[in-house]
Amino acid sequence: LQLHHSGRYHCGGWVVSYGSKSELVTVTVHRVTLSGVSLSVQPPRGQVALGDHLVLSCEVATGTGPLTFYWHREGSGAPLGTSPRLELHHVGDNGSGQYWCRVSDGDSVAKSDPLNVTVLGERDPRAGGDL
Repeated sequence: LQLHHSGRYHCGGWVVSYGSKSELVTVTVHRVTLSGVSLSVQPPRGQVALGDHLVLSCEVATGTGPLTFYWHREGSGAPLGTSPRLELHHVGDNGSGQYWCRVSDGDSVAKSDPLNVTVLGERDPRAGGDL
C-alpha cells in the first residue's frame, strides 16, 4: 500500500439479474517511519579483487514509500548512485574505503552503518613507489 491508496471503497456484484453493492468503507493508509537501513555486499565481507565486480545492496526494514536511495563513499562528494543497488564494474585503484547508503521517504532520512570495502591487489597510495 502507498499513502495515495487512502480513500473510500465498496464492492459490488450480480447474481442472475439482481445487482448488489456493499456500503462504503473508508481506508486510511498511515505513514510508517523509515528505519532499519542496512547493507549487504557481494562478494562477501566486501573483499574484491582488483578489476572484479562489486555489488552493494541497500535494504530498508520499515518505511512508507516512495523511497529514494543515495550511495556514498568516504572522500567522495557527490552520490555514487540513486538506486537500491550499486554495481561497481572493474573495481580499480582507490576503490577501497567505507561505503554507505542514505534513504529518504520525502519527510525523513535514514543512513546505514558504513561498510568497509577492500580491493585486493590495490596499490597503497602511501607507498613511495618501487624500492
